[in-house]
Amino acid sequence: MANEYQIGTQILIALGEITILLLLLALLLMLIVVSIVFLSIKHGRFYFPKLLRVGFEFMESAMGSVCQLMGLEERELTVFFIRLHNKMSERDFSNVAIEERAIFLPHCLRSSKCPADLTPEGLACEHCGRCDLDRYINELEGMGYKVFIVPGSTFIGRMAKKYRPRAIIGVGCIMEIREGLKFADRVGLIAMGVINRTDGCVETLTDWPELLTIASLRTPKT
Repeated sequence: MANEYQIGTQILIALGEITILLLLLALLLMLIVVSIVFLSIKHGRFYFPKLLRVGFEFMESAMGSVCQLMGLEERELTVFFIRLHNKMSERDFSNVAIEERAIFLPHCLRSSKCPADLTPEGLACEHCGRCDLDRYINELEGMGYKVFIVPGSTFIGRMAKKYRPRAIIGVGCIMEIREGLKFADRVGLIAMGVINRTDGCVETLTDWPELLTIASLRTPKT
């Protein structure tokens, strides 16, 4: 009986030591990833991108807290990882034919005097010329894109299910892009994100040059 008690005690001690060791390793990994984030932001390049992405996926909340303690704002960290996601998705995105891609634009980009009606597939632009959507939708559709103006994430899921694009570009505020990229990863969609230049619900501005740069990505023909 005493031997069984001793064995049980030794097992519990061993499990405790293993747990502490795993926690220390996780903390060490988090500190390494946070350090790489700061170096990457400082030098304007991504160091060890795969490690950064894995660290962000599994330790997002803890990393956010540590980064804030070290003076990095949550928004800056989120922007960094959206750009990291884009960088790591660039090759796969480029390999998808434009005809198999879709672009989702937020309805907040439209003019406050927009005459467009909401349809089951989002806003139907009337090309009235009151906002930038008129010009850029024409340009993107001319490239071969399916373009949607959506009032919410439910439309994105519905249109992705209906048209089954292999790759998408999402445009919106920082939180919408972050959640949209997570959704795309879950359902196996190749996704790129473009963050709006201004926040709000009416007449916001986006980074059209960046959107066109991403939309133009393609693998050179050999």
